Amino acid sequence: MTLTRPAVIFDLDGTLVDPAGGITGGISLALEETGLPVPGDAALHAMVGPRLSQALQELAGVPAHRVEEVIAAYRKHYRATGMAASVVYPGIRDLLTGLRERGFALAVATQKPGGIARELLGLHGLAESFDTIQGSPDDESSDQPAGAPVGKREIIANALAELGLGNGRADVTMVGDRYQDVEGATANGLPCVGVAWGFAADGELETAGAVAVVGSVRELLDQLSRTTGRTDTDVKETEHGIV
Repeated sequence: MTLTRPAVIFDLDGTLVDPAGGITGGISLALEETGLPVPGDAALHAMVGPRLSQALQELAGVPAHRVEEVIAAYRKHYRATGMAASVVYPGIRDLLTGLRERGFALAVATQKPGGIARELLGLHGLAESFDTIQGSPDDESSDQPAGAPVGKREIIANALAELGLGNGRADVTMVGDRYQDVEGATANGLPCVGVAWGFAADGELETAGAVAVVGSVRELLDQLSRTTGRTDTDVKETEHGIV
């Protein structure tokens, strides 16, 4: 069955949830524990968003044969302290409620493993806000079987399929904070709205082709109304944000 409602697909870390150092700190500890060099802050911040096995090799210089060891150490720290340290960005809860009330279908497409993404959203009481939560395989090894959804393009495609949508729907928008979100959306025929509160470097989202970069949740709602063709603005302001 084809979905007739407008839809928004969200990235997770840096878009809905602020990792608050849980990712970068966990990676640093994992590299230290395994006796590998820790890159500078810029490289660590750039590792928030891409698939972890890829980022460890490309941004931290971890040899391929040691990636699984580092990931195991990272996940230990992330589950022990990192996940609980994360916080939902201000206004996001009200945004999701408001979009739901206005008839939008909602999804998450993240390169975080799907099981951990659902665990994180459940911890923050957000899992029930979404019709589907799509992520990378829970097996994060660098050697994935053929057909595994290892990139943002495939993960967004999975979210579209779970929503009963095809590519290029004019009333579907991706929201993210890194160039991978923009490129994945474009590959699926979707516009991507970038959020300035995440981990993108200056100009990254614009260069990748984001249709807009917003600096607040209020601006995001207004932009989603335009990109999805839903120009109704019957939302209420509260002291915490929008609904």
